[in-house]
Amino acid sequence: MTAPIIATRGLTRRYRGTVALEDVTLDIEPGVITGLLGRNGAGKTTLMSLITAQDRPSAGTVSVNGREPFEHADIIEQMCFVRDNQRYPDDYKLKHAIRAAAIFYPNWSQEVADRLVELFRIPTKPIVKKFSRGQLSALGIVLGLASRSPITFFDEPYLGLDATARGIFYDELLRDYAAHPRTIILSTHLIDEMDRLLERVIVLDQGRVVRHADVDELRGGAYQVAGKAAAVAEFARERRALSRRTIGGLGTAVIEGVLGEADRAAAAAGGLEITPVSLQDLVAAYGLGDLAESAGDADLELATVSPLTGRSAS
Repeated sequence: MTAPIIATRGLTRRYRGTVALEDVTLDIEPGVITGLLGRNGAGKTTLMSLITAQDRPSAGTVSVNGREPFEHADIIEQMCFVRDNQRYPDDYKLKHAIRAAAIFYPNWSQEVADRLVELFRIPTKPIVKKFSRGQLSALGIVLGLASRSPITFFDEPYLGLDATARGIFYDELLRDYAAHPRTIILSTHLIDEMDRLLERVIVLDQGRVVRHADVDELRGGAYQVAGKAAAVAEFARERRALSRRTIGGLGTAVIEGVLGEADRAAAAAGGLEITPVSLQDLVAAYGLGDLAESAGDADLELATVSPLTGRSAS
């Protein structure tokens, strides 16, 4: 069995009485693109900050290649963390950010950096402080991909990017990953867009890990039923419903578990339709799990807003 490149044991971080991360135990495989998923405030950025030694845990441990990363420069320089709010010195222009990264990252590829700067059309004259949100994101992507760090973290790297620029990012990430495999961890809310990139996912909710699995395993471990609300409620009563929603007399439920013949028969008897669940809807359902459990047999109205995207889920 391959040794994990990142391992956490009981990792916990509290801020003035608020628990941002609680008892997180993970083994992250080397050479895999992993999605770090969950609602705002789930603990994704905190986890990445602890792994990259930009913060210290309140309890528990983290190791990278079998060693504690904090105050070990040889471990830290093997990691690149592209934050969604990355800051640069006030007088930095593009060339200064590129030059500093080239010095810091041992595997730096100037060829990749030059190509991406051109593809994203990042301006060279203004100071970085004057960049738009999209230009800042594009710069972070350039630094992250061109670093070719053995472990690279992207924290919501798409903010402010239009659809064309996001497509460039996805294509270039896959291109360079295929040529130079490494461990990449992506925090994202655009799950459907990044679905094709991800091999494994870690789902966080309220600072805890609720799922860590291969993407195909995760999809195969849940399904959705739809039909008359009463029939959906009856079907869900005997199973673990991650989420339920009703609109008028109709309802849907995301059910955790492998779909079996008995489930198919019960759904057919209730006049229910069974459909696969998209990765985005499944992650949203895990984020709503506590609500679904506390609601019991009551109707749970979840039809208006997706907790991950802020867009209409209907």
